[in-house]
Amino acid sequence: MASVEDDGYNEYLYKILVVGDIGTGKTSIIKRFVHNIFSMHYKSTIGVDFALKVLNWDPRTEVRLQLWDIAGQERFGSMTRVYYKEAVGAMITFDVTRASTFEAVSKWKADIDSKVTIGAEEKPIPVVLLANKCDLGKEGFIKTANEMDKYCKDNGFIGWFETSAKENLNIEKAARFLVEHILKSDVKRNSPPQDTVQPGLATPPPPTSSGCCNK
Repeated sequence: MASVEDDGYNEYLYKILVVGDIGTGKTSIIKRFVHNIFSMHYKSTIGVDFALKVLNWDPRTEVRLQLWDIAGQERFGSMTRVYYKEAVGAMITFDVTRASTFEAVSKWKADIDSKVTIGAEEKPIPVVLLANKCDLGKEGFIKTANEMDKYCKDNGFIGWFETSAKENLNIEKAARFLVEHILKSDVKRNSPPQDTVQPGLATPPPPTSSGCCNK
């Protein structure tokens, strides 16, 4: 996405996808992260929606995130290629109370990998996995932390987090973890200084490691 550097103050705009099966809490996660609100009565997203979140990353850096909420019923449709265009990172959500939503995660990941890449080498964008609704218990999900670590490593996720939009658990932590990977790997951001820097498209490669994490 676009990046602007002026008088030592840096601004970056990154497009982040938030995908997963219907009812996994994507809209709730975005509303909590962007507006710090939670409701039990969100309607299912139709098509696509997006929100903007501004992060004051450090005294010299501002990061603007476009969070694209892709409807669960849009899964693997022809329009997702359009929705995914120019994304540099993604969150895939599943509902820990419904095992079927975890089973769909690998399909969402494969769909993203096949439709959006970064860099001249066309590598996959960094993706973090959110085990959402952990406040409701895990009767439908029996994976251990070690099993989740292995799953992330085997499937190319940079990490995973247990999250709850209701309890405001780990959502900002997961988002910052993803942004940290994007910033570190942003080719334009980390290139040697030039006399004149023009706005343009950053084409960051994915992180060099896929260590998984952090709940």
